[in-house]
Amino acid sequence: MSDQQVNDNLIMIGGKSATGKSAALMGLKNPEGVMYLNCEAGKKLPFKAKFKQFIITDPLQVFEAFDHAETVPEIHTIVIDTQTYLMEMYESLYVNGSANTMAAWGNYAQYFKTLMQQYVAKSTKNVIFLAHTADTMNEGEMVMETKIPVKGSLKNNGIESYFSIVLAAKKVSMKQLKDCKSPLLNITPEEEAIGYKHVFQCKLTKETKDERIRGPLGLFGATETYIDNDVQLVLDRLHSYYAE
Repeated sequence: MSDQQVNDNLIMIGGKSATGKSAALMGLKNPEGVMYLNCEAGKKLPFKAKFKQFIITDPLQVFEAFDHAETVPEIHTIVIDTQTYLMEMYESLYVNGSANTMAAWGNYAQYFKTLMQQYVAKSTKNVIFLAHTADTMNEGEMVMETKIPVKGSLKNNGIESYFSIVLAAKKVSMKQLKDCKSPLLNITPEEEAIGYKHVFQCKLTKETKDERIRGPLGLFGATETYIDNDVQLVLDRLHSYYAE
């Protein structure tokens, strides 16, 4: 039996609209080596990018993209933007109108499991998923949870369960950030002037305990609850963490 493969450089960035998810890709090093899989009907990135950009019109093309990336050493990172729209695309193409809806929803779940367990796990590249989040009432515990919405049987465990690191992209006020002293949090004069900053939240707080933010133990320190929304900072930290 061969050792189970795992991708140590796998990141999920969740957030609501206009919280800086896509903008967080702007700092990626060697952008020519980024394979960007656009699952949102070709919606433009909010910055000029030198990424290898592909518009996904069928979810099965994502499998092909991962296979192709392994044949191109220059590709170092694969971005899926967004997982939410990718799964909606699958639903539109392969579930809606199906003669056997039960089987189609089973295939929906299996598609994502195959993506994660076969393609992502075996990939030698950095893999970054972006996803939209929504607030949902947990009626059992009577609390509002912020999570990545998904349908079918995947809803039971949640998409986040497939990731060891889940960050939340947020727009946070200067008042909330005033006591944050992390070297990974840099506030510009422009951000001071407008009164908020786009950040990644990397650690849970008592106010956000019902969100699904997570990370390996010790990846982020006590002062790093909020950092710049720059995914390269996270990749650098991950590479350092697993090299030790």
